[in-house]
Amino acid sequence: MTAPSTPKALRIRKAAVLGAGVMGAQIAAHLSNAGVETVLFDLPAKDGPKSGIALKAIANLQKLSPAPLADKNVAATIIPANYDEHLDHLKDVDLVIEAIAERMDWKLDLYKKIASHLSPTAVIASNTSGLSINQLAEALPEEMRHRFSGVHFFNPPRYMHLVELIPTRLTDKNVLEGLEAFLTTALGKGVVYAKDTPNFIGNRIGVFSMLATMHHTQQFGLGFDTVDALTGPAVGRPKSATYRTADVVGLDTMAHVIKTMADTLADDPWHEYFKAPVWLSALIEKGALGQKTGAGFYRKAGKDIVVLDVAKQDYRPSEQKASDEVAAILAIKDPAEKFGKLRASNDPQAQFLWATFRDLFHYSAYHLADIADTARDVDFAIRWGYGWKLGPFETWQAAGWQQVAGWIAEDIAAGKAMSKAPLPAWVTDGRNGVHGKNGSYSASANTDKPRSQHPVYQRQLFPDPILGEKFDQGTTVWENDGVRLWTLGDDGVGIISFKTKMNTVNDHVLDGVQQAIDVAEQQLKAVVIWQTGEPFSAGADLKGALGLLQAGKFDDFEKMVANFQATSMRIKHSLVPVVSAVRGLALGGGCEFQMHSARTVAALESYIGLVEAGVGLLPAGGGLHELAIRAAKANPEDPFEALKKVFETVAMAKVSGSAMEAKQLGLLRDSDIVVFNAYELLYVAKKVALSLAESGWRPPMMARNIPVAGDVGTATFQASLANLAEGYFASPHDVAIATRIADTLCGGKIERGSQVDEEWLLQLERKHFVELAKTEKTQARIAHTMTTGKPLRN
Repeated sequence: MTAPSTPKALRIRKAAVLGAGVMGAQIAAHLSNAGVETVLFDLPAKDGPKSGIALKAIANLQKLSPAPLADKNVAATIIPANYDEHLDHLKDVDLVIEAIAERMDWKLDLYKKIASHLSPTAVIASNTSGLSINQLAEALPEEMRHRFSGVHFFNPPRYMHLVELIPTRLTDKNVLEGLEAFLTTALGKGVVYAKDTPNFIGNRIGVFSMLATMHHTQQFGLGFDTVDALTGPAVGRPKSATYRTADVVGLDTMAHVIKTMADTLADDPWHEYFKAPVWLSALIEKGALGQKTGAGFYRKAGKDIVVLDVAKQDYRPSEQKASDEVAAILAIKDPAEKFGKLRASNDPQAQFLWATFRDLFHYSAYHLADIADTARDVDFAIRWGYGWKLGPFETWQAAGWQQVAGWIAEDIAAGKAMSKAPLPAWVTDGRNGVHGKNGSYSASANTDKPRSQHPVYQRQLFPDPILGEKFDQGTTVWENDGVRLWTLGDDGVGIISFKTKMNTVNDHVLDGVQQAIDVAEQQLKAVVIWQTGEPFSAGADLKGALGLLQAGKFDDFEKMVANFQATSMRIKHSLVPVVSAVRGLALGGGCEFQMHSARTVAALESYIGLVEAGVGLLPAGGGLHELAIRAAKANPEDPFEALKKVFETVAMAKVSGSAMEAKQLGLLRDSDIVVFNAYELLYVAKKVALSLAESGWRPPMMARNIPVAGDVGTATFQASLANLAEGYFASPHDVAIATRIADTLCGGKIERGSQVDEEWLLQLERKHFVELAKTEKTQARIAHTMTTGKPLRN
């Protein structure tokens, strides 16, 4: 087999987004997050500055939640523009993404307006959610059509992994492959190729699933809150389930998408259901459009959430729970048994669930050949675009393909299914499913197709697996009950992975990391700390710590803290470089381990924080000692300046909203690397570890003359704490904790400008940690957090 040829790289230095609406502005934000200079265009404003619409959209990005900007400072890099004055900006743009309203005539007019201003190599894409890409291409001059495609982001663009790439009949293969690589690596997306059919894959299947759910809600007479209890995490879908999702999306947007399906899919055998239910239209008529207007299927009444009761034409308290029988069925682990019981049950909730799955499976199978190249594309589109744990075909296959297919056929014959359309012949050809060792089934080609051979996927050592897929788990070099040291390939890079729940840190992990580094120094070139799933680490195992405290075993407790520090120092002073590969949560001890690594490679969506103050403690795995050293390096004359920001970060237990923000908070270094695609994290971390090893890595020497801010620095911090206490923003115990944090960062009760060594700082950290841990209030905070998952203010 010949290796795939490397596609011509698509180098994107500058981009333009046309349309500063909700999607356009957020796409511009994410391009800017990725370091792409971005111009955001909209119509000229009637009043004020001509680029007022774009200016307002950029300002609004800072207010949105979840935040589209990975670092608020990024907003200042987006260039506001309007079509009257700034079309010359387009001449040096490499990528144009059009994201204006879903009106074919408006889009076509805009393409005519911009065409003559674009460079001969600019790639053009439309972020339409369902209009024909081939039809849109016709508005462009002939010589530009090969550079045009659909690029459909899902909302919110920073967080939703899916981007649908929709080629026209004429799109150049090199352009598509270049775009795929850019979207995957630079923007961190999961790319699925979709055929040019209305609503493409994600919304075609996802919206149908919502329509089927709405139809059966009515059929079985269930409340909206009951349906949300049944169609959320209980079946592996997001907490927002069905009707909360509709409220978030906007009921008017929902109705628009349904209307698009009705207008463009006249021949679809399910066409009669492509209409907004009466109660959805009634809400829209009243202006209750969901979250953006404060009311939809749900609204807030004081502190309570109330839900619409169609029969009463009013809101009632939301109860949101499944019946006992259905809750018991949904708790069954074996999918085949679960589906069998759902279908056999007389409980209306069980019948509702079976009916929604049956019609979803039926619809997905019937349309597979027209809308997607393979079943894998459908499953990934729904998982990445709608946040489901398993796609429709994976769910069906896991439940027993032939058994479920037989039940669907029986229901079609009995007139119970939403459509009389027969199941395609391939469904019942004796197969056990659509995903197997040869790839995933393509109904249009009637064959199984393996994953893409595009070189960008060689960077994903553990891609998101489709049902039944197994990847090489590497070779174990050494392990104990806490960690596994293993290799993947023969590059000489060891990988340390934790074995604990949430990758928390206990004695086995502490001893394991130290011993694994001993082994690595003998046998390997470098080490990466990487977890096979999220999070990187939720910090210390509080249960074990609280047990020692409550039993009064303070010597053992202090030894555990000393061992924590010893582990961080072992990471820092290892003779082979240790690189931390962080994604998801890196809290407390997890944050401290990455701080002591030679380098951290962090996925953009990393939420990093020294959160010990929240449980009445201070960081004592070397975190404060490391921050004091960094402050001294940053400003040897006056380390206090550099400590101001990190003191607030630690005392307020701040957690970064992204890896980029972690740099702003002082928890990542400027030299640490941010990777946008979490599936590329291990690949990049291994390369970084190797490059450090190959460039003659030597660990830093133990620092012996660290200038500190001393008692003057602590007193200055205490003054600011007094203001917080007076304004009732901090309890006396909060102040006590923060004072100890300040004392440790500033080097203790010594003169400003004194020089100390690392052991001095570590001892100070330990002393304050143990003294706090002995207090009743701290022990109450730890116990409260463990039982409720929430911090206690006492």
